Amino acid sequence: MELAHSLLLNEEAYNQLGEFQKAEFIFEWLQFLEKLLPVTSRADIRENQKKLVEQLTSLLNNSPGPPTRRLVAKNLAVLYSTGDTFSVYQTIDKCNELIRSKDDSPSYLPTKLAAVVCLGYLYKKLGRILGNSFTDTVGNVLKAMKNAESQGRYEIMLSLQSILNGLGAAAIPCHRDIYKAARSCLTDRSMAVRCAAAKCLLELQNEAVFMWSTDLDSVVTLCFKSFEGSNYDVRLAVSKLLGTVLARALTSKQTTASTRHNFRRISLEEVMELLGTGFLRGSCGFLRASGDMLKGTSSVSRDVRVGVTQAYVVFVSTLGAQWLERNFSAFLSHILDLVSQSHPKAIQSQTDAIGCRRCVSFILRATVGGLLGEKAQIAAAKEICQAIWKLKKVVDAAMSDSNLETRISTTDVTASQHVLVCALQELGSLIHGLGTTAAPLLQDSSTGVLEAVISVILHPSISVRLTAAWCLRCIAVALPSYVSLLLDRCIDRLSALKSSPEAVTGYSFAVAALLGAVKHSPLGIPHGKGKVIMTVAEDLLCSASQNSRISLQRTQAGWLLIAALMTLGPAVVQHHLPRMLLLWKCIFPSSPKDLETEKTRGDSFTWQVTLEGRAGALCAIKSFVSHCAGLLTDEVVQRLLPPLPSAVDLLTQLSSIYKSYGNSLKTSSMVYRHKLYELLAVLPPKTYEGSFCAVLKELVADLTVPDSQIDASTFLLPPLCHENDLLLLGPSLQETDHRFIEEQLLLGNSIAGGSLEYDPYSIYEKVAKGDSVPKPLPPVLSVISAATRLFGVMFSHVAESHRLHVLEQLLNSIKQTKGSRQQIVQLNVVSAFSTSLKHLANCKGSLGPEEVRRSALTLVMGALESNNPLLRCAAAECLARLAQVVSDSAFTAGLAQVSFDKLKSARDVVSRTGHSLALGCLHRYLGGIGSTQHLNACVGILYTLSQDSTSPDVQAWALHSLSLIVDLAGPLYHVHVEPTLSLVLMLLLTVPPAYAEVHQSLGRCLNALITTLGPELQGSSTTVSALRTSCLLGCAVMQDNPDCLVQAQAISCLQQLHMFAPRHVNLSSLVSCLCEILLDNSVLVNLCSSYLLLRRAVVACLRQLVQREAAEVSEYAVALVKESREDFTPADVNIREIGLEGALLGLLDKELDERLCQDIKETMTHMLTSMAVEKLSFWLKLCKDVLAASADFNTVASVDTTQEEETAKVDDASVLTSDTDERFHPFSNPRWSTRVFAAECVCKIISQCENAGSAHFDITLAQERKQRDSRDDFLVLHLADLIRMAFMAATDHSDQLRLSGLQTLLIVVRKFAAVPEPEFPGHVILEQYQANVGAALRPAFAPETPPDVTAKACQVQAGKEAQSQQYNESTSTMEILAVLKAWAEVYIVAVEKQKNQSDAHNHCLKIANSAEESYRDVTSSASGLLDLVQADLGTLNKLWLAALQDFALLTLPSEYASQLPAEGGTFYTAETIENARPHYYNSWALILYATALWLTSTGFIAVDPDEGVINLSRPVTPTTMCQDSSTRPLMKSPEDVNTDRFHLILGISVEFLCSPRSDAAMENIIACLHALQALFDVPWPRSKIGGDQELGVELLNVLHRLILTRESPDIQLAALEVVRLIVFAAQEHVKEKRRSAEVDDGAAEKETLPEFGEGKDTGGLVPGKSLVFATLELCVCILVRQLPQLNPKLTCSPAVQSGKHLLLSEDGSRLVAAALVILSDVPAICSPEGSVSVLPTILYLIIGVLKETAVKLRDGQLPLTVAASLQALKGLLSSPMARAEKSRTAWTDLLRSALVTVLDCWDQVDGLLQELDEVSLLTAITVFVMSTSPEVTTVECLQKRCIEKFKITLDSKDPLVQYKCYQLLHSIFQHPNKTVSYPYIHSLAPSIVGKLQETEKAKPENAAELQVIQEGIKMVTALTATAEEEHRAHLVACLLPMLISFLLDENALVSATNSAKNLHEFALQNLMQIGPQYSSVFKKLMASSPTMKARLESAVKGNQESIKVKTAKHAKNPAKSSSIQLKTNFL
Repeated sequence: MELAHSLLLNEEAYNQLGEFQKAEFIFEWLQFLEKLLPVTSRADIRENQKKLVEQLTSLLNNSPGPPTRRLVAKNLAVLYSTGDTFSVYQTIDKCNELIRSKDDSPSYLPTKLAAVVCLGYLYKKLGRILGNSFTDTVGNVLKAMKNAESQGRYEIMLSLQSILNGLGAAAIPCHRDIYKAARSCLTDRSMAVRCAAAKCLLELQNEAVFMWSTDLDSVVTLCFKSFEGSNYDVRLAVSKLLGTVLARALTSKQTTASTRHNFRRISLEEVMELLGTGFLRGSCGFLRASGDMLKGTSSVSRDVRVGVTQAYVVFVSTLGAQWLERNFSAFLSHILDLVSQSHPKAIQSQTDAIGCRRCVSFILRATVGGLLGEKAQIAAAKEICQAIWKLKKVVDAAMSDSNLETRISTTDVTASQHVLVCALQELGSLIHGLGTTAAPLLQDSSTGVLEAVISVILHPSISVRLTAAWCLRCIAVALPSYVSLLLDRCIDRLSALKSSPEAVTGYSFAVAALLGAVKHSPLGIPHGKGKVIMTVAEDLLCSASQNSRISLQRTQAGWLLIAALMTLGPAVVQHHLPRMLLLWKCIFPSSPKDLETEKTRGDSFTWQVTLEGRAGALCAIKSFVSHCAGLLTDEVVQRLLPPLPSAVDLLTQLSSIYKSYGNSLKTSSMVYRHKLYELLAVLPPKTYEGSFCAVLKELVADLTVPDSQIDASTFLLPPLCHENDLLLLGPSLQETDHRFIEEQLLLGNSIAGGSLEYDPYSIYEKVAKGDSVPKPLPPVLSVISAATRLFGVMFSHVAESHRLHVLEQLLNSIKQTKGSRQQIVQLNVVSAFSTSLKHLANCKGSLGPEEVRRSALTLVMGALESNNPLLRCAAAECLARLAQVVSDSAFTAGLAQVSFDKLKSARDVVSRTGHSLALGCLHRYLGGIGSTQHLNACVGILYTLSQDSTSPDVQAWALHSLSLIVDLAGPLYHVHVEPTLSLVLMLLLTVPPAYAEVHQSLGRCLNALITTLGPELQGSSTTVSALRTSCLLGCAVMQDNPDCLVQAQAISCLQQLHMFAPRHVNLSSLVSCLCEILLDNSVLVNLCSSYLLLRRAVVACLRQLVQREAAEVSEYAVALVKESREDFTPADVNIREIGLEGALLGLLDKELDERLCQDIKETMTHMLTSMAVEKLSFWLKLCKDVLAASADFNTVASVDTTQEEETAKVDDASVLTSDTDERFHPFSNPRWSTRVFAAECVCKIISQCENAGSAHFDITLAQERKQRDSRDDFLVLHLADLIRMAFMAATDHSDQLRLSGLQTLLIVVRKFAAVPEPEFPGHVILEQYQANVGAALRPAFAPETPPDVTAKACQVQAGKEAQSQQYNESTSTMEILAVLKAWAEVYIVAVEKQKNQSDAHNHCLKIANSAEESYRDVTSSASGLLDLVQADLGTLNKLWLAALQDFALLTLPSEYASQLPAEGGTFYTAETIENARPHYYNSWALILYATALWLTSTGFIAVDPDEGVINLSRPVTPTTMCQDSSTRPLMKSPEDVNTDRFHLILGISVEFLCSPRSDAAMENIIACLHALQALFDVPWPRSKIGGDQELGVELLNVLHRLILTRESPDIQLAALEVVRLIVFAAQEHVKEKRRSAEVDDGAAEKETLPEFGEGKDTGGLVPGKSLVFATLELCVCILVRQLPQLNPKLTCSPAVQSGKHLLLSEDGSRLVAAALVILSDVPAICSPEGSVSVLPTILYLIIGVLKETAVKLRDGQLPLTVAASLQALKGLLSSPMARAEKSRTAWTDLLRSALVTVLDCWDQVDGLLQELDEVSLLTAITVFVMSTSPEVTTVECLQKRCIEKFKITLDSKDPLVQYKCYQLLHSIFQHPNKTVSYPYIHSLAPSIVGKLQETEKAKPENAAELQVIQEGIKMVTALTATAEEEHRAHLVACLLPMLISFLLDENALVSATNSAKNLHEFALQNLMQIGPQYSSVFKKLMASSPTMKARLESAVKGNQESIKVKTAKHAKNPAKSSSIQLKTNFL
């Protein structure tokens, strides 16, 4: 393929290839050429042009495939537009000639088509340059069209579109001809031709004025005709044409002469009238009412109606949002008029009415919901409200006029029903979308939204009542604060109007709907509401029989309320369970006899009431089982069961009852059936085993004797097919933007889809995904679907013998029916059987003996050859599941063989498609069946089928099946990869583009092949690169395909390729392709964008790309826009400013599909994490634009004045008043969800910056670095923006946005709290924003604010008034705890600040906030903050303790539930215990820490003087729930109170730390450990834990577990600190005991003292009981975790050689150091014997750490761990135990061994000497020598070895080491005990003196060497001082000459180095000191050596002179005096 990469075609290489390779080669070359031509220089092109044109035109004759011909045409056009245009006419003539040719053979067709395509591209690119030649061309093309077949017509239409595009207005002469041709194509029988014609006409209307003026009517009629019998793509294309033409007609301002005098402006009314005609009458002309029209039988075909619906949406979108805002009322009244009584045709039957309502809802949703911003949406909602009021008046008038008799006949009343349904649905959806932003709309009394909705609840039509209830539910979900209000109101009305049937049903619907909304509201409703509703329901049920007129309504209402109540979940329901079970028991007859008597007694009305009631009861129980599974104990199940048998009995009797009472019972008996089936399906089958036979019989009857001829396939089958297989059945079953209206076209004509009035019980259920309103099916269908589900469950549980019987019955019934009826039965049966196979497979059951299998197979095989493609699809899946359940390879092979044989013999499309899919499905469940020969057979057959060009269907199914096999065969498939890939490519290059379904299957094959190859695609071998090229080629072909779904496939293939072989995917072209698709549609995104699936594919691909290469993706996107400016609409040009990120944000705002939005968010998040820090300003501006775009929204609402002033102030101060408002604003009115996302992005940006470095939070550093490099950007410089954004969000109408804003504010405050203000020392930078923060918080404390917002604000600060009860009680728990937590936080901060007063000004912002309550003006010192809290500490600590007490009760395991206080705790009520738990979990940790701090600050001696001691046992609280004083226990002593509190804190901590859930927040664990630290900081609690050893051990074990399970160093350090305090407490305890014992036995002998401490007199430690053991365990755990080499088990293994030393991390070192400190304290809590038994361990560990970490650091510092181990060693060696009589000898032995170990460290390291740090080891030896008793180290052999080590080290080359060594010896020489120091002096002093004498010759080079010499001199001086008299003179005599030799004469002094000078001065000083001390020796020496004397004298003289000079300088230069002073002093 590399050979194809050249400007001219490499003909030599080309001719050597085979037929198919040639096509690939050509395509590769053309692709390369397409990229090459635009970047080649003009000269090169001209040089090669002639040859190139020849090569390209010769390709036209080679019958090129569709993609190839398109590329040839493109390249020719580009070639002529960049090169010369001389020969272009020849090319055009040649093409025309090819088109004129008379050859009609199929082989010549591709050449003709290629010529047509070529002409299109040439004219499109060159346009008017081609002069007048176009008239001939167009004429020729149109002539060719007359006898062209569909492919020809398709290409000609597209070609004409290109010609029109290129020529623009110049083509006017041909417009009429083209128009005529396109008209005929628009109603062509080929759908692809219709689409092409629509595109052509769309292009034509740009210039052809007549289309939207004189011929407008005929264009519209034509479009309506085109909708008839159309498919989805045609409807998309034609509706786009129709909508655009009408919009054009409305807006055109042209009245030029050419349009003549008859051109008239068309008004909006006329345009609407035109569209309305199509909607209402279809395409049968305007006035010519044909016969059937007069008879009133014809109804509009649905596809026309759906098409017109889409055209409405296009029309409005084209005109734009502003137009819609201005003309909304006219538009609304027209749209609602479509379903009003003025057009009875449209709504004559219920199904028609439902269809029309759906269309109207869709138009409103897509325009109002999709185009308008929030402000405009509120205005629209007001308009809709007006419409509802008007209709309400009409209804009222109609109701009041007539007396009761005529009332039924008034048609007016029902006439308005559909309009009302549409209006209410849209109102509900609008408010639901607006969320809490809609608050001002509902508060606006002039509109009266709630009044309007509630008033129509009494409408006579049930569908209106239901929709009104649904609308209330939407309001409740959007504004949770209304739930309680609305509930109360509806319950009141329900009780008041109990005698009106409309009121009873209407208000019960409303209450049920509102209960359904409670699940969606985070705050719930008060607990008592459940009781009220239950009472009302019982009342309705009991009073039902009193008044026959409304007994039906009351029964239904009662059960509906109970069923809805169940959705509130177990916590509420358990209180009402007994009453409900009683009602359930009573509604069914208790014995079969009673049922018989019932049958004899009733009439049709009583039966109707009975059946309705029982259906309701079944529904309530089903609701209970599905929503309260937690309450289904065995006991409850036992109580549920008794009525079931009689329910089943009634089921079997239904048909006879129905016969006796006729049709009036039809619906109610259906509903009863449906509800019973549904209930049985959710109950465990075991519970109704006795009724299996009876129920199955009924099921079989329902499935096989359908009452109606309804084909329910589209409801039953899709869930049973595999979702990938549904792709075969075209777009109708896939998710599209128009799914809501397209659904009705799938159904038979007798049904329009689901609607709320079919099943009122669905009003409280959760809505299915993607629906705005529940759409239950009509009873006929819902019975069938419930029956299939239940059959599935039961069939898998009945006995195998019974199964055979059932299957035979089903097969017989299929045989007995005929025609369409047979298909329906077959369909029901297959779906039921398939469901049962699904259940069997899930429970791993078996199907049964051979006969059962045979029957099953007959059943499935019959369906596999059905005419209904959906049924075939389901049957193939069913067959595979059958094989899976039987799981017998012979059976499976048999199945495959049947299909093979069929496929070989059959010629009809039906059986070929069915069986080919069956082969693929078999692989799906059996993991590729295993045998290669089977695989080869499958692949062979499918290859053949996929090349059957006579039937695209067969090709598509076979290829789809092949893709399944490729996917599932895995590695077995590798042998077939190459042939399959070439097959796929060949088909891609040859199948006509009109067969989109084949291309889609090809795409799936290619995708599967890429996945199979996987990472191998990265390889570089020739075969791999050939495969890779083929894959890329295939993707390129698919990208050019006009079908959106094929493009989506191409994108996902490229995405796969990018995953496996990223280097080989051209990122820039991929990104530009993605952006073009996304941005092209962003103007009218919800309508005219191509498919939803394409958008999903694009965003999914982007999401993957930005995970790896965000920056590149972003750059390519912007570059693309810069290149191709002219292609983009002005609205999108601003991508240059807002980048891809901004474009995605804009898309997120317009997009309505949830999955797509989720992907967009993830893409943005990935981009943000990788780029936000680099492009900080850009990202912040983006978020700010989104948040600020809606800031003007406040004007709609009533804003209180204070807030407005605030905002004004902020504006002046803010830097943000940017100039975006004058220009086009990048985001106009974004939705609240988008703004919430922007606020979340701000938080993410802050956390990214936190990871990026400290400069982002340090203003001085940031400013410095910004000056150095202006491109740098830091977060702290944008602080004003951050505060402003948080402020805008926190004061918005939307509660979600307020929460996000407060969260952002919280993060900003936390992160910047400590940043100082550089210009005002002592202040923090946040102080200047105090006002903004205050203003942002103030609204959160208004009384009407929801508690979750307030709780969030409390995190930022604290304080709040009481609130009325409208949410669940648990919300007040949430609020109180949030306030307490906030106070706890403030207190903790205050105490911490008092601890480190140094950074006292840190948190003044917190104070500023808390001053919200205007406590007093607080100074910014820590004491100020403490004072602030101190004022309230008295109350706070009681509340804190109460909250902790609650928390402790709530964490008790369930078996102690009986011990909990019955009425709940201080802050929660017993009913809401479950909901309250999470709030406690949220806040307990900080409250615990604060309480511990408070208790320690008072030293545990806090008793309130004013309250006496009584109240301490149970703190008084401000809530009314507190117990009254009578129940309080008696007085407790302060000691008891303290003990209780101590145990409360300790208990909570231990309970939590024992088992912190894996998701427990780090902060909680840390806070808990801090609380324990604080607790043990004071003596009293320490005495408690010191005295209670078991408690200590338990706590240590818990901490040990914590350290094992949590990696975080912070947690481990905090835990170690607690351990240290526990050990310390134990030490204190032992000391105290020893002291008191000494005091008691003062007189007695010391010997007889009892032993205290662990280990008593045996030295034994018991694991589990021993504190020492637990401590050691924990320390070992830490040490071994950080230094695995310490573990003796490991060191023996070869894996860990103690070779290389590890450098620990900083945290690791801190942990090790902390553990060592604890170890050295351990012996102090042991008895002497005990200390002996732990000493070896401790020594081993300390010396081990020393050995492992003693590594030289460059700067000569000691590593932290080494310092710690030396410190620990010192502490250990100086322990009193080493001297105690009982343990002395043992200690001595052990210490000697330890010293040997240290000495051995040297010898172990061969060749690694350079790493080990000698100094550390020497220091260790010195510690031994200095700290132990002499008997340890004075042993001959040890002493000798120690001295040896010092000797070696003295000879070190490293001056630093020498220096340290001197220092250590210095200390040893001064050891008070002579036996210790003398040997060292004798051995080492001479060599030191010798070394110093050498220095005379070699002067020190640098400071380090100088230090060594100075230290040496100090040592000798010291020795001289300690030596005995007789030796002293000798020493002085050595020392003096040395010192004098260091002196320099005057000349040398000037030129000497610094170190030599310093040495000179040092020596001089020493001489001056020593001289006078030993004067006799001094004088003698001077006398004997005159040279020395002279030297000394000159030096002294020089020194005096320099002093004089310096003093003189001082006088002259007083300014410098201080610094010089310092220096001289230093020397």
